[in-house]
Amino acid sequence: MFAALSGSEIQGLAQRAVEKRFAADEVLFREGEECAGIFLIVQGTVKIFRTSAGGREVMLSIESAPASVAELPLFDGGPYPASVRAVEPVVALFVDKRDFQQVCRQYPDVALKVLAVVGRRLRQLVGLVEAMTFGSVTQRLARLLLDASKMAGAEVFELPVTHQELASRLGTVREVVSRNLARFRAGGLIRIQGRQVEIVDRGGLEQEAEAQS
Repeated sequence: MFAALSGSEIQGLAQRAVEKRFAADEVLFREGEECAGIFLIVQGTVKIFRTSAGGREVMLSIESAPASVAELPLFDGGPYPASVRAVEPVVALFVDKRDFQQVCRQYPDVALKVLAVVGRRLRQLVGLVEAMTFGSVTQRLARLLLDASKMAGAEVFELPVTHQELASRLGTVREVVSRNLARFRAGGLIRIQGRQVEIVDRGGLEQEAEAQS
């Protein structure tokens, strides 16, 4: 995000940044709170999620360092649109929104890069709506695994989420996700070792993703 800045410009921004540390499961901020600034994730992984009126969490994204969160409200003046929780111990740099807006006005390339991040997150949200709306849970889970493989650029990849969080993303319950993963494994489509997944039969998994409900 700061590639367009010189060393002295980065130093000026760094002088305004405050280091914050969060333990695993600690919340960085909650949806609806007034946006105070942007968090730059230097170390660790965070989960972006929304909570329903009934208390059910829906995961929107997982972000691992280097990454940023809370970009959108910097520009629209609204509150944080979602909550962010540390998946593991996190080190973040917090920059007050007024300081960050000043940097964006002075260096338009930074603002463009922030918009690219916002655009990517919007695409993820559109994909999430599709995943929770169209097709059976089996289809949606197969598509999710194929997408994860594509993002990793390999047949072997690590799922950054638990079965419960997968269920949240797919709009179902953990037992259904576990049952379908077990079926994919028994059918020789995938291998699972902890959170590491290997796609063994890509064609078969693609058929599961495209099968009619």
